[in-house]
Amino acid sequence: MAEAFIVAAVRTAGGRKGGRVKDWHPADLGAKVLDAVIERTGADPALVEDVIFGCVGQAGEQSVNVARNVVLASKLPESVPATSVDRQCGSSQQALHFAAQAVMSGSMDVVIAGGVESMTRVPMGLPAVLPFKNGFGTYKSPNMEERYPGVQFSQFTGAEMIAKKYGLTKDLLDEFAYNSHQKAIAATKAGLFNNEIVAIEITLEDGTKVQHTVDEGIRFDASLDGIKGVKLLAEGGALTAATSSQICDGASAVMIVNERGLKALGVEPLARIHHMTVIGHDPVIMLEAPIPATERALKKAGMKIDDIDLFEVNEAFASVPTAWLQTLKADPARLNVNGGAIALGHPLGGSGTKLMATLVHGLRHHKKRYGLQTMCEGGGLANVTIIERL
Repeated sequence: MAEAFIVAAVRTAGGRKGGRVKDWHPADLGAKVLDAVIERTGADPALVEDVIFGCVGQAGEQSVNVARNVVLASKLPESVPATSVDRQCGSSQQALHFAAQAVMSGSMDVVIAGGVESMTRVPMGLPAVLPFKNGFGTYKSPNMEERYPGVQFSQFTGAEMIAKKYGLTKDLLDEFAYNSHQKAIAATKAGLFNNEIVAIEITLEDGTKVQHTVDEGIRFDASLDGIKGVKLLAEGGALTAATSSQICDGASAVMIVNERGLKALGVEPLARIHHMTVIGHDPVIMLEAPIPATERALKKAGMKIDDIDLFEVNEAFASVPTAWLQTLKADPARLNVNGGAIALGHPLGGSGTKLMATLVHGLRHHKKRYGLQTMCEGGGLANVTIIERL
């Protein structure tokens, strides 16, 4: 079987809800990262055989196969097909898996995977809430109700359930969130995101046009006392808005090729896809799945947790990576070394390849070999991707 290589990995800097990226249509935002991977590789755009894009809020400006609209908004020719993926927060990580599987099978040689989410322009939950409010029912079917009677599937409930199950205190989670900001601040000031961020032009309130290159969610004045003072999401719980991922606008993309693709493009690979796993788990606690998914991935890959040099575990809520660290007995110094979604933002369908861009460039900067990415996903799902820097 052929191997899958990453030859380009980029993302936009995140924009806060209603913030600096609010005026970008998601199709145009996605097109920006598509054009960037073509530019960075110098590839003939016509060689791209498919574009697979993740998106969670597939409604309004992100409807009607947003992946195809991203292509039509880009510099790629009309001959390049595209399809959209929804595996909730893991949508673009799954897009990467599908792209890798395509080139490994030999049915394709060059595929772009990515994702986009404008959470300003398409609010979170819109595809489920809007039809329900207009009398078109709910996603929870009678058979699901029979299997899970009275259960309202909620990531917020799941995050609190994880905190309680693993004995994670509010103080511990507050400290994790503070450290996420501090790591993101340090990485930004050191220019560690420069190789992964694609600048986008934005217009400020006074009409000035500038390049957006810094993640807007980072609180450069963050203090532990300030984080501790944020009110709880639920009475008696452990989580707050400060220990949860930030609503974010953003896009990301990676180009995946096999050996034939490398030759056709004449490029050197950045990394090799070493292993891919996806599992289903308890949909009620919902966000715990990265733990068994990582255990399965390491076992199937014949590796131990200490074999991995850097981890990117999505910070949907501080309780998720904290429980993951505790259970896997992973080295916390290797986790989200440039900060995570608590500081940088979580553009839902765009986060999978966003984290991959950070992981690829992080391995190269630190001259490390193996990286592992995983994230919790609605419905009790989790993807795991292990890569090797080349």
